[in-house]
Amino acid sequence: MNKFNAIALALGLAFSAASMAEGISKGDYQAGKDKIAAEYKAAKAGCESLSGNKNDICMAEAKGKEKVAKAELEASYKPSRETGYEVSVAKAEADYAVAKERCDDMAGNAKDVCVKEAKAAETTAKADAKAQMKTSEANAAAGEKSAEARGKASGQTAEARKDATEDKRDAEYKVATEKCDGFAGGAKDECLAKAKAQFGK
Repeated sequence: MNKFNAIALALGLAFSAASMAEGISKGDYQAGKDKIAAEYKAAKAGCESLSGNKNDICMAEAKGKEKVAKAELEASYKPSRETGYEVSVAKAEADYAVAKERCDDMAGNAKDVCVKEAKAAETTAKADAKAQMKTSEANAAAGEKSAEARGKASGQTAEARKDATEDKRDAEYKVATEKCDGFAGGAKDECLAKAKAQFGK
């Protein structure tokens, strides 16, 4: 599901903006917290007219927006690679929570696949965010030190990317095996064998 992959697209922005910007004042920070609380309260009230899963989706969206807004405010108040990373994590978790609620409109294997795909998208976004932060940290360290440090930074970057790739492959493998549950007998066995071969399991 490509719509879930959109989570990963905005990752770099949070890091560059957070690490280069000057922190906002304490007064602006407090005003931001008050604004977020008011917006969440209004969004929550808007969900009250809905029932069933529509209400659940609405609440997940409201909570997700609040979580992301808080992380962005924190990144504005204390700009760093870490707070930039937390923004990306908050976005990934918020998107996952909403996607998971949307999956409740389905049933059986289709629902299971939907949940696994949502989880895979969250895992991908978090893995990319972690790799981005580690790469950024390694490059910063290399900029301050010698050629030896640059070599070490290159190794750390490669390792971070390798970890991210492994996390993503594991998540994709889980989606593939879940899809196999839609089959039975020999067709299921063949599907699982293909998934194992594709992901080197």
